[in-house]
Amino acid sequence: METFKVKAFGAESSKADLKEMQIDRRTITPKDIEIEILYCGVCHSDLHTVRNDWGGTLYPAVPGHEIVGKVVRVGEQVTKLKVGDLAAVGCLVDSCRECESCKQDLEQYCLNGFIGTYNGNDKHLHKQTFGGYSEKVVVDEHFVLKVPKNLDLAAAAPLLCAGITTWSPLRHWKVGKGSKVAVVGLGGLGHMAIKLAKGLGAEVTLFSRSPSKIQDAKDLGADDVVISTDSEHMKSVKGKFDLIIDTVPYVHDVNPYVSTLSINGTLVLVGYLGDLTPMLNSVPMIMERKSVAGSVIGGIAETQELLDFCGEHNIVSEIEIIKMQDINKAYERMLKSDVRYRFVIDMASLKN
Repeated sequence: METFKVKAFGAESSKADLKEMQIDRRTITPKDIEIEILYCGVCHSDLHTVRNDWGGTLYPAVPGHEIVGKVVRVGEQVTKLKVGDLAAVGCLVDSCRECESCKQDLEQYCLNGFIGTYNGNDKHLHKQTFGGYSEKVVVDEHFVLKVPKNLDLAAAAPLLCAGITTWSPLRHWKVGKGSKVAVVGLGGLGHMAIKLAKGLGAEVTLFSRSPSKIQDAKDLGADDVVISTDSEHMKSVKGKFDLIIDTVPYVHDVNPYVSTLSINGTLVLVGYLGDLTPMLNSVPMIMERKSVAGSVIGGIAETQELLDFCGEHNIVSEIEIIKMQDINKAYERMLKSDVRYRFVIDMASLKN
């Protein structure tokens, strides 16, 4: 299959800094859309993949799955978008489209494995997919999303991962007016969870270890903040919450939060992958029919629903815009939690 070269930033190994390189993009098929990337959000998954924290990274690795841009070319069978339209690409660029999950618009749970925007398997080129730290991307129209024109494009980019990762559980557990929702952790995911839960009409509480986060959380829309290291404060919300969205990306004790769930309540993990330490105490779960669950991004239909909702309610991420050339410094700052609340790359800087 014919390809063309584009500029990108990627890493040659787990120990290497990201640097400018050339990558191949496929020429468009009849169902493809070619997008000039204007902005790309920076996700913790990008860093983990580049540094092979989860294993299985293919090199050179070009991350980035919070992509917003402009359509510059479309295949002859494309009906979804036209040249000049705003477009977005999230964490998925393909799936089998035939399994029961895909038939239910749950491509993120494709039983044959979805194809990630980066570090996946491009079935046209038969090599790894490359992400949004690049000039352009070519994606099947089914996996391209429409961006509401009223949204700030740079601030909309993190909706494609941080936004949908928190939106999907909010929708699955039917959060709405009168729901009592708590969020654990105030970072890229946590701040979006607060904004979206509030937008859906819920009463929203932040769990935080730091009193310094109180004002930030309330500025984002939280109704209350509970200091999780204060045992008396934790007791005051025992049995309160219908849903807790836990965004913490490292191992931590979830048992204290389970006690704050109401009967039939659910704590959903969206930030941490791995074994729980200490172990989960099943007593309150069994005696009060509480659940601990997990969730990952959303399908294409649900992601479009999120973008449309954000367009209607003017909800975007809180961001700091960086140049592509500053990505290695940004990664170091992310490790120190030194960002409020999401880095977004201005891809115009790649043209310099």
